[in-house]
Amino acid sequence: MLPIPNPTAFTLFGLEIRWYAITMVTGILLAFIFVMYRLKRFGIDQDSFLDFFLFLIPISIIGARLYYVAFEWHYYRYHIWEIFNIRSGGLAIHGALLFGLLVCVFYCRIKKYNLLKFLDLLIPAVSLGQAIGRWGNYFNMEAHGRITKVPWAIPIYDLAGEVIHVHPTFLYESIGDLALFIFLVIFENKYEKKCGQATFLYMIFYSILRFFVEGLRTDSLIFLGLRQAQLISIAFIIIGIIGLIYVQKKGKPFKLLTEKDVNAEKVS
Repeated sequence: MLPIPNPTAFTLFGLEIRWYAITMVTGILLAFIFVMYRLKRFGIDQDSFLDFFLFLIPISIIGARLYYVAFEWHYYRYHIWEIFNIRSGGLAIHGALLFGLLVCVFYCRIKKYNLLKFLDLLIPAVSLGQAIGRWGNYFNMEAHGRITKVPWAIPIYDLAGEVIHVHPTFLYESIGDLALFIFLVIFENKYEKKCGQATFLYMIFYSILRFFVEGLRTDSLIFLGLRQAQLISIAFIIIGIIGLIYVQKKGKPFKLLTEKDVNAEKVS
């Protein structure tokens, strides 16, 4: 379905610029633009959000890398300097989500924002960024699935240098993330009644998607003999269900500024 890719997009002053980095940056930029478009309706100042964003992205990337390294320590303990080489991959989304959540908690406490409503602002953009960023796995020929004969299989090189055809698990997750992004936007505009509902729905649906996609992968991070991403997914599904029940009963109403309110602020 797709050819064997060249991981290098181009060379600049002798430095290889990889498609992995380009897809990651593109995903982050589009997610950022989407959030900036929504800020006014959430009553958040753009300059204040820019300060937050400048902390969020590097800390999330650090978290994604540390999470990956922690579960691959048997390799990195002997290759310490490789920890800093993220150009060839090795970022775990669960690490980014956890570290990003910590930044959100501190930011909302300082600015006195409702944390769940603030997460609802960000969470569709997270799904959008994931949908694009997953293509970095394709260009790095990583995070793929088992050998298969399905018509949409993709070719990669195995350890012996032979071409094999495998499940494009990056594509499965990319499509699922894009569908989740569209669902969350529609849900917010038509159905969300309590702060946090969109966030907990993301936790549930993304975790279900990741659980099944992870079952096809051959490079899963392992914890106590089990695929850690599946364990985390199960935990997130449980937290998401409990969170939905809680906000349904005790959550604060989800309200956005109308276009009239936003225009009134501009005039004033």
